[in-house]
Amino acid sequence: MNLELSWGRLRRAYLRLFWSGYLKRMESLRIGECPNCPHVILDPRDLKYWRNVCGYSFHQEHDPFHWRNELGFARVGLTEVVLISAVCLSVLVFALMAVNLIHSIFWLLAIVATVPWLFTLWFFRDPDRDIPADADGLLSPADGTVTHVDEVSEPDFPDGRAVRISIFLAVWDVHVNRIPRTGRIVALRYFPGEFLDARKDESSVRNEQFWVDLEENGTPHRIRIKQISGAIARRIVNWLKSEEPVFAGDRFGMIKYGSRTEVLVPAEAVREVVVKVGDKVHGGSTILLRMT
Repeated sequence: MNLELSWGRLRRAYLRLFWSGYLKRMESLRIGECPNCPHVILDPRDLKYWRNVCGYSFHQEHDPFHWRNELGFARVGLTEVVLISAVCLSVLVFALMAVNLIHSIFWLLAIVATVPWLFTLWFFRDPDRDIPADADGLLSPADGTVTHVDEVSEPDFPDGRAVRISIFLAVWDVHVNRIPRTGRIVALRYFPGEFLDARKDESSVRNEQFWVDLEENGTPHRIRIKQISGAIARRIVNWLKSEEPVFAGDRFGMIKYGSRTEVLVPAEAVREVVVKVGDKVHGGSTILLRMT
């Protein structure tokens, strides 16, 4: 995150120095209020990491960078994609020139530059998904492998019980999280913690995590999604705002570099669980269970 925030400071300094007219236009299009705002919001890019704690916003049609959502990469990972691509491609070009001009040993340097570049492109990919038209289905909030399907204690759920489906995201899985059911965001909570291997049972309690609670339209059902960090993942991103409406399959966040995502549903609201431990699932397209 320090890399991204440093890049943002450089970008804002550049805009203030050379694009004062653009900044005045963006200020006139900015909506909402943020008294004593601790964040510098010059244009929509500055909301990438502060949207859920800042009162400012922009209409989509006033976001000149909305096209970045169509690139096939997670927008919150574009800083890494651009900077790592620039470094790796520069080294790769040098290595290929050195192979021709100096010695074939530089093929090793070419490989060293290519591997992290390809990994970065693969990790931050964000493919479109076909959202199932299933009125009763609960969609997977993440790509990965199902590690737990069980009933657990959840004190603020009806009768204190919830059906939990836990998904482990390996580093080669898509890491963009998606909304499992259409509804309204009613609570957002962050919990600091440890960074245990996300495959361990205790990681769901001891690790850093971010909880999203949503309620379905017209029902009292509360659904909870937990973004849980892992041993490698040290960066949870979530851009939801409390009380905003959300739709099944919408992107809402990302966990960078291996993690765990859990979805919990009141036990009384579950009609049928359709996945089992070991199943591979895809965020926004795999149905995990059907609700009453």
